[in-house]
Amino acid sequence: MAGRLFLVCAVRRASALHADDLLHAPTVANRQGTRNTGRPRSEQSRTAVLDATRNLLATTRVGDLTIDAIARESGVAKMTIYRWWANRNAVVIDTFIDLMLPSTPVRDADSAMEAMSEHLILLVRQYRGEVGKMVAEILAEGQSDPVLRDAFRERFFRQRRADVRAVVVRGQETGEFSAELDVDTALDMMYGAVYFRLLMGHKNLDARFGKDLAAMAATLLRSGRQK
Repeated sequence: MAGRLFLVCAVRRASALHADDLLHAPTVANRQGTRNTGRPRSEQSRTAVLDATRNLLATTRVGDLTIDAIARESGVAKMTIYRWWANRNAVVIDTFIDLMLPSTPVRDADSAMEAMSEHLILLVRQYRGEVGKMVAEILAEGQSDPVLRDAFRERFFRQRRADVRAVVVRGQETGEFSAELDVDTALDMMYGAVYFRLLMGHKNLDARFGKDLAAMAATLLRSGRQK
């Protein structure tokens, strides 16, 4: 009788431990590096993690950043961070997106050219500060880390390009931009100028450049395909 009771207790205890392991085990990361969990994130903890990452990146390279450092700076447990993000890179990308999207909107303005000019000027302004430093390091790390590069492309680049592309196509449909324009080439030319200055550092991303870029973009978008 005592042996049977001992066995029953042992089985119950093992089952309880297994259930607890399942509850706290890290979940599988999705393609973008964030994790699918059964419980909602605490917005306060999420903000603390992103703010801590932003503060750390002011003095630390992306490649040197660690989840341990983020946990210490934010006061959020490592297990909690890993429950929501697959790795350091996913946290960094979310931090970048959190800063970037609200500060460089692609407005649904009456004029497609007005929306594009405003967006390009804001983009240049943001990239000459901490956001530019952050994205430059993400792109640099991505050259030797294809997982980081692909995550950045999937989580930020594709949707942002689609939003801007939609503005240009709308301009073509309303007759504001040339119907002969190669949209993808035009986007590469406009954004390429910004990223080239950002990465090479040969010229400043100053206010004058932002205005000049917007003016050149207007000429390009209205003139259409170059001969």
